[in-house]
Amino acid sequence: MYRRALAPIMLFAGTLGVVAAIIGLCCHLESWQGFGALWLGTAVIAVVGALLIVRRQAVKESEVFWSPPTKRVGQAILPPLFAGMVLGSVFTFIRLANPMVLTFLWLFFYGCALHAAGFFMQRGMKVFGWIYIGSASVILCILAPFEYTVAVSAHWFMGFFFGVLHLAYGVYLYLTEKEKNAA
Repeated sequence: MYRRALAPIMLFAGTLGVVAAIIGLCCHLESWQGFGALWLGTAVIAVVGALLIVRRQAVKESEVFWSPPTKRVGQAILPPLFAGMVLGSVFTFIRLANPMVLTFLWLFFYGCALHAAGFFMQRGMKVFGWIYIGSASVILCILAPFEYTVAVSAHWFMGFFFGVLHLAYGVYLYLTEKEKNAA
């Protein structure tokens, strides 16, 4: 059931991530506030969209939307997602960090949320979480010494991690789904 529900969510979030990255790059939203507002808004749209997708699937299958397993997953992912949102809001509106630092904070927290959700799903979700945590760690260690000499927009990283990786995982879920009610 999780694979069936997760594939369209991943495709929606991935598409949204790629579109947001394109908007950020084309509109040159490189300031702290522009970057943070764009991606916080994108996250809100992604969460609302994911909830609507899950609700639609539950209604279609005559299932309970807020079932005990769904509550457990929600409780597992809420702390890291909430912490990422609060730090993102503080960093965006008080300007405590540049967009690149904020990107990696979000990658860490999102990876932790995915890993936590993985305790209630198949192993792939934990691996997906570790991809975020590990990639953020490695890239941050590589870029940290060159923070002011490397001119790469944080939108590229956000578009890759929150766009392309979600699209790839959504396609993977669709292609590997064994039957309609695969778990």
